[in-house]
Amino acid sequence: MEWMAWTYPTAIFFAVITVLLVTFTVLAIRFPETPRVGVLRIETTRGDRLFITLLGSAFINLAWLGLIGVSQPYALIVCLIYAAAVFRWV
Repeated sequence: MEWMAWTYPTAIFFAVITVLLVTFTVLAIRFPETPRVGVLRIETTRGDRLFITLLGSAFINLAWLGLIGVSQPYALIVCLIYAAAVFRWV
């Protein structure tokens, strides 16, 4: 595939997304849950919270690149804190 520059970080990114989707699918089948209402006052399930986390993490990384630069490992720490907060309170 010459048309796309596959790098290890890109492959790792897509592998992590795939593992997350498979894991959450298995969790939904094995341990069904009822939606809960958090601080956003909307009903969310595990999958909804995963989507909110992934979307927010994308914006955090874009803002980090625009404001701070290429030091992305620290943005990952911020994203992990954000993910923990979303899964706890949303």
